[in-house]
Amino acid sequence: MIELQLIGIGTGNPDHLTAQAARAINEADLVLVPRKGDAKSDLVDLRHGICAAVLTRPVRVVEFDLPVRAAGGDYLGGVNAWHDAIAQAWAEQIARHLPDGGRLALLVWGDPSLYDSSLRIADRLRHSGVAISVRVVPGITSLQALTAAHAIPLNDLGAPVVITTGRMLRAQGWPEGADTVAVMLDQGSAFAALAPGGVTIWWGAYLGMAQEALESGALEQAAGRITRTRAELRARHGWIMDIYLMRKSRPD
Repeated sequence: MIELQLIGIGTGNPDHLTAQAARAINEADLVLVPRKGDAKSDLVDLRHGICAAVLTRPVRVVEFDLPVRAAGGDYLGGVNAWHDAIAQAWAEQIARHLPDGGRLALLVWGDPSLYDSSLRIADRLRHSGVAISVRVVPGITSLQALTAAHAIPLNDLGAPVVITTGRMLRAQGWPEGADTVAVMLDQGSAFAALAPGGVTIWWGAYLGMAQEALESGALEQAAGRITRTRAELRARHGWIMDIYLMRKSRPD
């Protein structure tokens, strides 16, 4: 039996790690660290840094190549095929490094419950015949880090919040009935598709990291700054992780 521990590690800052997460990493027999290509090699380094900061006993930390999602075509079909490939990669690492069972830890950015597919991939692993139990250790999400960095509440008083993706915002516009919208996984400036009047935006990239960048203001003024800053940061680092919150002003 494999005990799969999906450990939320926040946004890469070791200070975001909970005491529960630190204990779980130390209880593991194996920590798997995915490699996503040279452009994101510092994400691998961040995971190694977290392990080095909290480990108090010898634990094997093994890197593996994460399958690449095919570009173009049917989006959901491509994601499902990608998840199948990742589940197969996990199974291969388990067979190689934990043939007699044990505790496997995967360090998940943010929290495994929020726009992360580790739990769905774990289900694929179980359905493929791998004997696993799953334990989730919650982590600080990028949404929490964003609101903390800007010192703002997530919701307006008594008002709902919608969490969506850049792809959905671009395709469907502002979600009906929402005063506040949090947008994740935006490939770039989906907010530009909105009518900016009366909208305030709070944006952040590399939250909690040394290269953290923040912008905020009325959308009609801030949109251009955010787009330029995002492009500059992506060119400089080779990758970017960002998130933003938008709120419509309520009529008096």
